[in-house]
Amino acid sequence: MIVVVCPGQGSQTPGFLAPWLAEPSFGDRLAALSDAAGLDLALHGTESDADTIRDTAIAQPLIVAAGILTFGALAAGGRDERLGGVAGHSVGEITAAAATGVLGEADAMRFVAARGRAMADAAALEPTGMSAVIGADEADLLARLEVLGLEPANFNGGGQVVVAGALDALEQLKAEPPAGSRVIPLQVAGAFHTRYMQPARDRLAEVAASLDVSDPGVTLWTNRDGSQVTSGSRFVELLVGQVASPVRWDRCMDSFADAGVTGLIELAPAGALVGLAKRALKGVPTVAVKTPDDLPAAIELIEQSA
Repeated sequence: MIVVVCPGQGSQTPGFLAPWLAEPSFGDRLAALSDAAGLDLALHGTESDADTIRDTAIAQPLIVAAGILTFGALAAGGRDERLGGVAGHSVGEITAAAATGVLGEADAMRFVAARGRAMADAAALEPTGMSAVIGADEADLLARLEVLGLEPANFNGGGQVVVAGALDALEQLKAEPPAGSRVIPLQVAGAFHTRYMQPARDRLAEVAASLDVSDPGVTLWTNRDGSQVTSGSRFVELLVGQVASPVRWDRCMDSFADAGVTGLIELAPAGALVGLAKRALKGVPTVAVKTPDDLPAAIELIEQSA
């Protein structure tokens, strides 16, 4: 059973779309996705610098567009029917919604553009940030977060939890980390997947009401708790709530294992989720599709599973 996973914010790097746009067919599809998002994604994916594409309002549509391009190439020729399921990490859940037919590509891009703007606006209301905590006992970490007024944002598995909240509290956590752990500040604009994103959640609920939604055509797991979601409208509800609640990627990977995953393919801009899978799903073959040159290995993995 092959699972396709869709990465989240932070996976983008300057120029990462250039190899894809060397092929005209990808350029044509990206132009349509750019129109739906209201952004020049070709420019941002080839020429914009790291600071520009770190902007939440740009990063999120860029990542989802890259995933949609990758999935289209991967699923061509009926290969989508051989996939065991799809899941996305954070904003990657919108990519997953497009890949499974919950949202059309234009609606997915419209929704992610609104999400990026709303989360950027919410982050600007007060100074907050995020840090990765590696190697902490989870119970000890959660107790420490409660004392500091911080929140867990991403449970990534493999001993990694991303936490978020006020910058001074994050500094205190770094200065006095839980026993045996490291705290690494992340270059993000705010405390995503926490109470600080409630204004963004309210705005997205209005956007969601205008979307054309269908039930998924393949197994789809949610970040909320790693469970399967069979209702498209329920998945969109979860997409709205997700901006202000923790990402349980650890539970998604547990669900992959329970379902009998035999291979995992990460869509562009790939790398982070394959890295987590190598620790949590030991022995499961993985392919990170960073450029079109990686497609043959991914396609072979799908065809071997048929």
